[in-house]
Amino acid sequence: MAGGSKSRRRGAAPAASGAAGPPADPAQAQAGGRPRARWGSRLWKLSLALLAAVGTAVLFERVWSRPDPGLVSSDQAGLNKDLADPPIRPITVLLIGTDADRLDASTNSAAPRGPANADTLLLIRADPDGAMRVLNVPTELAVQVPGQQKLQTLGALYRLGGPALTADGVGELVGLDPGQPERYVVMPRQVLRTLVDGLGGLEVNLDQAIRYQDKTQNYRIELQGGLQVLKGPQVEQLVRFKGSDDGLSGRRSRQQKVIGGLLEQLGRPGGTAKLAQQVRQLQPLVGTNLTETEILSLLNVAIQQAHTVRYDKLPLAPTTEPGQTLRQVAPGAEQPLWPAG
Repeated sequence: MAGGSKSRRRGAAPAASGAAGPPADPAQAQAGGRPRARWGSRLWKLSLALLAAVGTAVLFERVWSRPDPGLVSSDQAGLNKDLADPPIRPITVLLIGTDADRLDASTNSAAPRGPANADTLLLIRADPDGAMRVLNVPTELAVQVPGQQKLQTLGALYRLGGPALTADGVGELVGLDPGQPERYVVMPRQVLRTLVDGLGGLEVNLDQAIRYQDKTQNYRIELQGGLQVLKGPQVEQLVRFKGSDDGLSGRRSRQQKVIGGLLEQLGRPGGTAKLAQQVRQLQPLVGTNLTETEILSLLNVAIQQAHTVRYDKLPLAPTTEPGQTLRQVAPGAEQPLWPAG
């Protein structure tokens, strides 16, 4: 992955804990005969300069019109009365789902134990005049991080440098313009459970029962097949489950099912009545450079476009050996991998 020389701008982010030192030579990016992902000076500059708190870079009025309840027509009142006006132009947000239970957790909730990693990366493109797009970025993609000798997974960037390094790595990989994504949301597992329970559960239709037990994590999944309403902990089980037959690809498909179900449920009569209250309750549990008004604005777009959301995926190279955990983008994949238009 070729690097550039343009720097990215982003909102507040914690300082990196392991991304210091001189940049690795991209020419040395080789492992078992497979090419490594490459980052140039843009990511290196980020690891030195942008991992400290720098404030919000994009002015509010350039992205969002100021909310005006008088602009909501009577036929839209049931949908929009609790939400803010949509943004006046498209905006891209990176949602980082971590494997820690809380934002301030000292260790993750996975195995082996250690600092939190990103186990879900969603690029969300909200366009008030077009279809909403969601790209579930594989966290198992291999990347070379400056100052790190070994290849890292894309999901490990959160542990190494927080949301700023993660956002820059994702943007570099898929070919976003400098400064994109403009916003991020860090969502630990507790948030999903709280959101689902606050909405009264999530209705899903599972084509088969899911049963799994991991003794190393003292974790068990027990879900029945068929149409049912799942509580927060059960929805967490659904999005975390990685089957032996479909692996991480299947997990991403189930995450997509949950996203669609949540948007559909929120769009039902009375669905948004709880939403503003839920956003206020959840804000202390997430890390984000979005304001409450901006969140409600983006949710407005998402709910209105719930049935036309476009789900994209990256082309991955096939695995070359049994048990391979690091993946690469398919050779010859056309850049940008995720067009903004």
